[in-house]
Amino acid sequence: MVQKGPGALRVTGPLSIREAKLPMTSQNRTSHIRLTSHPEPGGAAARFPIHWGAATPEERGPVIASTTNPADRNVIGAHGGSYSVYRALAISARAMNPAQRPDLTNTHPTAEILPQPQWFEPGKIVSLDPFGHRVAQDFGQWIGEGVDIRPTIAVTKARLNLPEILAAMAGHRLAADGHILHGSGDISVTKIAVDPVWHLPGIAERFGTSENLLRRTLFEQTGGMYPELVTRPDLKVFLPPIGSITAYVIGEVAAIADPGRKLACRVHDECNGSDVFGSDICTCRPYLVHGIEEAVKEAQGGGVGLIVYNRKEGRALGEVTKFLVYNARKRQEGGDSAATYFERTECVAGVQDARFQQLMPDVLHWLGVRKIDRLMSMSNMKYDAMVESGIEIGERVAIPPELIPPDASVEIEAKKAAGYYSPDGTPGDNALKSTVGRDLEKF
Repeated sequence: MVQKGPGALRVTGPLSIREAKLPMTSQNRTSHIRLTSHPEPGGAAARFPIHWGAATPEERGPVIASTTNPADRNVIGAHGGSYSVYRALAISARAMNPAQRPDLTNTHPTAEILPQPQWFEPGKIVSLDPFGHRVAQDFGQWIGEGVDIRPTIAVTKARLNLPEILAAMAGHRLAADGHILHGSGDISVTKIAVDPVWHLPGIAERFGTSENLLRRTLFEQTGGMYPELVTRPDLKVFLPPIGSITAYVIGEVAAIADPGRKLACRVHDECNGSDVFGSDICTCRPYLVHGIEEAVKEAQGGGVGLIVYNRKEGRALGEVTKFLVYNARKRQEGGDSAATYFERTECVAGVQDARFQQLMPDVLHWLGVRKIDRLMSMSNMKYDAMVESGIEIGERVAIPPELIPPDASVEIEAKKAAGYYSPDGTPGDNALKSTVGRDLEKF
């Protein structure tokens, strides 16, 4: 039976979830399921208002997306992005207590990331919480009083070890210094994980649409997963179920915002097949590793290197779609041709590229980037997004020709023809038609 209650639809009777049936119970679990909700007087949005862009965390207010006390929630969505589904599975399997809260002791950042002017410039940062790494420090009192506030950014230290870096050392392109690059080939880095936190009015403005249309489209295209998108206009912040961002800083984090220090940067979009397994149909891993090598050189020269890794697999179309496109490219009449590279993607996916780099500069602004001296990227979309957001770009560094895998020539020539930066200029029609990839029968 479905009944309407104050500010909610409630399921009662046979569909109820009874606490007695769960071995791990919590005080916040009730005997009804909240299907959707509407603004309520004195609700969390009023008790914990979020003033996006405010100058201090106290003025801005906390982002409360945890489910341990639904009455405190002041945003749409849940922590962990797509991983929130695995949390639900763990609770369903009775492997996790739904009331569990993280113990944040000793989890504070290993490097201090101070507020930057961009944090408070209207519309400059709309897709992450600038204070997301400091919740234990900034909202410790509320956490102590029982409000479940969680970090959306974590900062730690690590070492990277890549065989290509060892090859660069063997080839005398890199030399160990014992601080940034070690004799073992390890690279010391500061590693930063950033979960998406969307300010819906700012996202709508960034994409040139209305907030109402954005909310409705997000609701419809996720199969109605988040009813609050259309029923709770008072909730202006959304934690979307998408992948996160990881930033790797080589050198001093504070140097990123120092105008007197040079910055070498690569912004890289995820490609599991190449980045992890070395697939040779694209230039992703070779270009990523080249960016890391150049970042090490910059840091060793007194500057700083920055690698930003975005979870946007297959141009944000996903790996299934990407592999379908591979098959369509390889099986078309005339073979896998640079001349039809983007056409085949659009035929399968409906769009050539769904990454839409408008949100990409936000993490750069969060780190205080005002200029990039050397940008290891040929992408016109990334370049345009950075420049339009106010970031000055010095030198653009193309991937060295010797790093392009044999079957990736189709991709790189097609991208040059589509407007990607190339010191050699744009290839002509004959060059595109003559650039053909490996046949499926030859793998």
